[in-house]
Amino acid sequence: MSYLCRTTPAERAATMPGDELVDPADVVMDRAFSLPAPPDAVWPWLVQLGKRRAGWYFPRWVERLIPRSRKGLRRLDPAYLSLEVGDVIPDWGGRHETFTVAELVPGHHLLHTSTRGSTRLTWCLLLTPEGSGTRMHLRLRLAPVKHRTVAEYGGGFVDWLTVAGLAAGLRERVGDSGQPAS
Repeated sequence: MSYLCRTTPAERAATMPGDELVDPADVVMDRAFSLPAPPDAVWPWLVQLGKRRAGWYFPRWVERLIPRSRKGLRRLDPAYLSLEVGDVIPDWGGRHETFTVAELVPGHHLLHTSTRGSTRLTWCLLLTPEGSGTRMHLRLRLAPVKHRTVAEYGGGFVDWLTVAGLAAGLRERVGDSGQPAS
């Protein structure tokens, strides 16, 4: 199982849900990783993900450095397991920044849209079976982007760090059975 957040050439070339909503995109960030649980076991963790929901999932060693109020849940909470198209989820990208759920297919993908200033974006989280586990592919598309180099390298580094944290945190939570790891 790969512990990096690297996509394959086929993943980068693939069309994902929502690609047409920001087309052409000035910046595209693709990340992918493997999880030791099937898509249906990973799905509820994605549904409850987010600010003022279950939080962002980081590994325990990172969460030791985070204030208790900002730590992600380590269990599934029925209060956060409902999500519908049109729901608005606050984002950490700024005090008033949000994501809107544009599309969801349980066990397969969750698509968010947002506008930051004049920049439109989509964020797709796609789950595909991979043996007895799951391959999770995340794609962020942005346009228009004034400073592409800053977005690609500076924003890309921040994106890579947060997705690497998410990958490690999800692995701890889903364990081999898809249930929270103890």
